[in-house]
Amino acid sequence: MISSELKTLINLLSKLPGLGPRSGKRIALHLLHQRATTLPALTSSLQEVNLKVKECSVCGNLDSLEPCTLCQDARRDSSILCVVESVADLWALERTSSYKGQYHVLGGVLSAMDGIGPENLRIADLFKRCRSGGVTEVILALNATVEGQTTSHYLTDRLREMNISDISSLARGVPIGGELDYLDEGTLSTALLSRRRM
Repeated sequence: MISSELKTLINLLSKLPGLGPRSGKRIALHLLHQRATTLPALTSSLQEVNLKVKECSVCGNLDSLEPCTLCQDARRDSSILCVVESVADLWALERTSSYKGQYHVLGGVLSAMDGIGPENLRIADLFKRCRSGGVTEVILALNATVEGQTTSHYLTDRLREMNISDISSLARGVPIGGELDYLDEGTLSTALLSRRRM
């Protein structure tokens, strides 16, 4: 009933994060209904991104420039390095417009169960950046998961060996606008342990 070409498109769309077979069908149908406008523009954009956007050799961000726009920005403080798991995390922090230092994207976190060790991430590049001098503070902005915390502990130990003493992590706890009754026990526990004086 559905052509093999359309099945292939639906299958590919279904594999995208947050989508499944039903979403894949809806998107495929939308693209075909908008064949004259959306489909050519999307095809062109995908080809251009494939050719031009690369991983920055310095920080791991995605950009068409090498090094990336953030690494080339002279207004950013190169003595502060914020370590994130993914480019999505970097973009999330940039949306706040409150951080003006440099970044380092690890490309994941340590996970013994998944066979991901330090050699599978951009950890050696991080240490090289720290050893090259100029970095005085490292912010570990990793997710509050078991793997994220394991990675943070591993990095903290190694960075201290390199005489980087100013190592911090993002604060954890009650979100702005959060009501205590709706928060899970882990978040409330962390908020209590991370309390600060008023």
